[in-house]
Amino acid sequence: MASGEGPVFNGRVPHDLEPRLLRAFTAVAEELHFSRAAAALYVAQQALSRDIRRLERELGAELFVRTTRRVELTADGERLLPYARRVLAAQDELAAAFAAADRPLLVDVSAPVSTGRRVLDEARATAPGSELIARFHSGLTGAAADILAGRLDVSFGRVAGLAPAALSRLDHRPVRYEPMAVVLSQEHPLARLERIPLDALAGETLYAGAGNPTTAEWTDLAERLFAGRGIAVAAPFPQIEGEAEFIRLVAKHRWPVLATTEFVDMPGAVLRPLVDPVPLALVSMVWRRGLRHPGLTALHEAVTALAAAGRWLHRPAGSWLPDPDAHLAALPDPDARPAVLPDPDARLTAPPGAG
Repeated sequence: MASGEGPVFNGRVPHDLEPRLLRAFTAVAEELHFSRAAAALYVAQQALSRDIRRLERELGAELFVRTTRRVELTADGERLLPYARRVLAAQDELAAAFAAADRPLLVDVSAPVSTGRRVLDEARATAPGSELIARFHSGLTGAAADILAGRLDVSFGRVAGLAPAALSRLDHRPVRYEPMAVVLSQEHPLARLERIPLDALAGETLYAGAGNPTTAEWTDLAERLFAGRGIAVAAPFPQIEGEAEFIRLVAKHRWPVLATTEFVDMPGAVLRPLVDPVPLALVSMVWRRGLRHPGLTALHEAVTALAAAGRWLHRPAGSWLPDPDAHLAALPDPDARPAVLPDPDARLTAPPGAG
């Protein structure tokens, strides 16, 4: 990079910077919070701070102003940020370009009964030459980390609940507005209703994955939905592995479960859609930015066909959707989707029914 074409710090043009250091810097710059940035990168905060200090030494510049209450970019940090983003985007594109096009594509569909599974089945039927391997792990937060680490190619879930540092390295497209529902034991007083008004759950405590770090986006959605309605999220519980164990624990603790209408059958329980208003979960398809693979093309074609045939992206009048989700749904071009969503700290202040 010639002089005048990039940032120069203390009279030096930076050479041979490790991409890891730039990822650490970009994460902190986008979060403006070391703990959140470390969580988004799945590293210890101490390791993240060490990388930032090393980058500052190599550049000979202070990149952040740190106080006990806030973190802010310095002028040098502001200058570096767009270049760091371009370097990281180029690295992601390079990695994707050299990935074997004929290798199997690993797709996490969350559960055997899910929107993701329906998309996968359609893609397999229309593109039998592409090897699409299914994985059944619940939680987009965990899946996003696996995508960024190269352990997974595609997943489905609620994008608006992801950390900005992770979202900035992913592409995504809306797939479906899934109506939300509740799973109740057959003995629950509300189980006799065919549809359950949301206000009827006042005083109830629902399981929504609290304590499971891989499903943080779902817990966030529950907290937004329940805010101001007198509905509580069940206390954090260790991560539950496997459908059989989930069914056993729900039956043992008699938890009502926040779900969507696409949910597995559970013995001794009923699935009831929520109404007044109808809360929606926006399911998106998510993949690593720069990924090129015929299997991904087949998945895109399947999404387009299924969404059109089933009116998956038709939002019912009077439905409920959080503002960050609605914001993302309104951006059709993946390249136009921002890494930072509006009002990330205002999630529990909106009145019931807002959004």
